[in-house]
Amino acid sequence: MDDKQRTTANTMLYHLLYPLHTKLSVFNVFRYITFRTIYASLTAFLICFLLGPWVIRKLTEMQIGQYIQEDGPETHHQKAGTPTMGGILILFAVTVSTLFWMNLTNWYVWILLLVTIGYGAVGFFDDYLMLIKKRNKGLSARNKFLLQTVIATAAGLLIYFSPNFNTLVTVPFFKMISPDLGWGYILFAMLVIVGTSNAVNLTDGLDGLATGPMIIASVTYMLFAYVGGHVKIADYLQISYVVGSGEVTIFCGILAGACLGFLWFNTYPAQVFMGDVGALALGGAIGTVAVITKQEILLMLVGGIFVIEALSVIFQVGFFKMTNGRRIFRMAPLHHHFELKGWAEPKVIVRFWIIAIGLALISISTLKLR
Repeated sequence: MDDKQRTTANTMLYHLLYPLHTKLSVFNVFRYITFRTIYASLTAFLICFLLGPWVIRKLTEMQIGQYIQEDGPETHHQKAGTPTMGGILILFAVTVSTLFWMNLTNWYVWILLLVTIGYGAVGFFDDYLMLIKKRNKGLSARNKFLLQTVIATAAGLLIYFSPNFNTLVTVPFFKMISPDLGWGYILFAMLVIVGTSNAVNLTDGLDGLATGPMIIASVTYMLFAYVGGHVKIADYLQISYVVGSGEVTIFCGILAGACLGFLWFNTYPAQVFMGDVGALALGGAIGTVAVITKQEILLMLVGGIFVIEALSVIFQVGFFKMTNGRRIFRMAPLHHHFELKGWAEPKVIVRFWIIAIGLALISISTLKLR
């Protein structure tokens, strides 16, 4: 694969097709990260795109519909009953594409799957309880946070003990500042993963609002994973070289492809919602990617929309308690504030996407602005 990234790719398709390279040299391409990223992305996209109608039909038949918060915007009440838990489709697409196209001897592949599937399971349980209770309340916040913390801590430990992985933290725009957290890095990684997962979940309140920025963040980290896993490019850019992290490029492509395929049905007006099973899994996945690629703090910029949405809730709740009922925003998370100001839902969504693109471009510029 490209320079140091060119190693034997032990994927299902590699074992099936690469042996044919002795007869047809075209099968050599299965060794390359760039090639596998493209087709892994397309695989995830096609799984979601082709299976989407069937999944929506099944969810409808099983009466797995969305429950709307009674105190939410009135315009959302018409969405009640829209099929939810569509994130199961995203999880299926990500898992299958990962097993088909990624190097299964790479330690990081299994860590990424652990977090993605683990957080998906937490989200599934949360969504399932909502269906049983027939209201917009599933797992208690305490139990959900506890389960998320256990999974994220396990991931932090596995990353900490990964071969050749260091505990330095990269600070955007400052190449000479890289604090070494030592054992504290495990706690730091846990906070990044849990925080990102919940931030994405809070953003998932409008049709396609979380899906769009997830695609943008995944593509951005696709670039960071590639350059950070390429010894020569990493050295040239003076960024942390993480042995084996080049393979994470493919996973980022898979996330982007799966979200793009899901967005076909999730765009306004949505035919299906991802639910917590999708939002928690996607947030946990991109948080883990940020940790593995040593671009943890930069996630605050790459996923700026998620951060803003989460902070709007924190500030709103804190201010409400301190001032005996006063509010900063008309409603939190922030996207509801703009809805209540009169912005049409599609306008809120697209404008948030535009901001996400701008933040992603600034993030990429940090490769040189340091």
